[in-house]
Amino acid sequence: MDLNHQYAQHQRALMGAECAANDDDRLAKLVKASRIAGRISEFQHGLGAAAACAWSKAQFANPATLATGFEATQ
Repeated sequence: MDLNHQYAQHQRALMGAECAANDDDRLAKLVKASRIAGRISEFQHGLGAAAACAWSKAQFANPATLATGFEATQ
């Protein structure tokens, strides 16, 4: 697995959610980001990487919380 590619895809999905035209589009992009985080987490867990725990949390985060948290950081 190319982790850099997966990280970039995850970031693009999150940025796309920020610029979404409507709530359905935003939710779809957040779900996509969550799936990517899941793949990253599984790969890292397989390697025994300590960072895997953070990606596990990202995978199961509530999309509404992600959106709210992202807006709060701006």
